Amino acid sequence: MTTSFSRRLTARRALDRLRARAWPILQTAVAAVAAWYLAKLLVSEAQPVFASIAAVIALGATYGQRPERAVELIGGVVLGIGVADLLVAAIGSGPLQLGLLVVLAMSVAVVLGGGPVLVTEAAVSAILIVLIEPENAGFPPTRLIEALAGGGVALAISALAFPLNPILLVARSTQAIFADLGRTLEEVASALEERDSARAQAALDAARGIDAGVRELEESLSLGRETARFSPGRRSSREEIERYARGIRHIDYAVRNTRVLARHVGRYLGAGGEPPPELAEAVRALAYAVWALAAEFDRDTPDGREVRLHASSAAARATESFEGNRDLGLAEIVGQVRSTAIDLVRAAEVGTDAEGSEELATEELLIDLMRPRERGAA
Repeated sequence: MTTSFSRRLTARRALDRLRARAWPILQTAVAAVAAWYLAKLLVSEAQPVFASIAAVIALGATYGQRPERAVELIGGVVLGIGVADLLVAAIGSGPLQLGLLVVLAMSVAVVLGGGPVLVTEAAVSAILIVLIEPENAGFPPTRLIEALAGGGVALAISALAFPLNPILLVARSTQAIFADLGRTLEEVASALEERDSARAQAALDAARGIDAGVRELEESLSLGRETARFSPGRRSSREEIERYARGIRHIDYAVRNTRVLARHVGRYLGAGGEPPPELAEAVRALAYAVWALAAEFDRDTPDGREVRLHASSAAARATESFEGNRDLGLAEIVGQVRSTAIDLVRAAEVGTDAEGSEELATEELLIDLMRPRERGAA
C-alpha cells in the first residue's frame, strides 16, 4: 500500500507538471509553424528551418521572462548565424573548424557587450549552421531573415496573441501543493490509526517530495509577476498574484512541519509507541484544514473561517491526546500538529488579506485557536 501511495503521488505530480506547461508547449508548436510559413513568404528557401528554430528558442526565453532577455537571445541567434555564414566558406567545416567558430562567435558576442544568453546562443547558432547546412554557407541573407522572422513571431505570440495566464499558472502550482499536503497528512493519520511505521515512512517520503512543488510554486510566482507586468492583457492579474505570494511563506512552513511530523510519527511507531485515538483525529483535522485552505484560495471573497475551524480542532485534539502523558515522543508529535495548524491559519489569513494572526505570537495564536472548541465543549 505504501509503495502504491508513493507511485500514485509521483504520477500525479508528473501529470500536474505537464498540465501546467501544456499551454506553453502548444504556443511553441504554433510559433514554429507560423514562423515557417512567414519565412516562406519572405525568402525562397524550400525548408526555412532556421525560422522555426529561432521561434522555438526565442519563445522559450519569453516564457515568463523579461522581453529584453528574449530580444537578447534573438540577437544571439542572428549573430551566430552571421559569423558562421561569413567564415564557413573560408575555413570549411569539420570538428576543428566547429570549435574555432564557437570561439569566434562567442568572442564577437562578448566584444559587443552581450550577456550570458546572447553569448551562449551565438555559439549554439553557429554550431547549427555547420551541422545543418555547411554546404550553403557564405552569408546568404535568407538565414538572417529566417532568424528575425522566427524571433518576431515568438515575441508576438508571447506578448500579444497568447499571453500566459499568470493566475492560472500560480493557482495550479498552489493547488498541486495542497493536494500533496492533504494526502500526506491523511496518510500520517492512517499510519497512527493502524500503528504502521512503514506507512509513516511512506508519508515522510511523500512530504519530502512536496519541496519540489514549493520550488515550482516560487518559479510560477516569478513567471506570473513578469507576465502580469509586461503583458498588457494581464496587468489586472497583479493583485491576485500578490495574494498568492503573501501566503507562500506559511504554506512552505506547513510543508516543512508536515515533514517533521511524519518523521516523528515514524520514529514513535517504530519504537512501539501506542498513540491515543485523538492524535490520529487531530492529524486528519489538519488534512481537512488543508482542503479548506485549497478552497479558500479559489474563492473570490475568502474569509478563512473553515480553515480556522479545522485547525482549531486539530490543535485541541492533539492537546487532549497528551493530557496526563509524559511521553517525549508523543510530545514531539503534538507540538508539530500545533505548529502545522498555526501555519495553515496564517496562510489562510495572510492570503485573504486578514493579517491579524501575523500580529499574534505563536503561543497567543495557539491559545486563540483553542477558544472555539472550549466554548463548544461548554
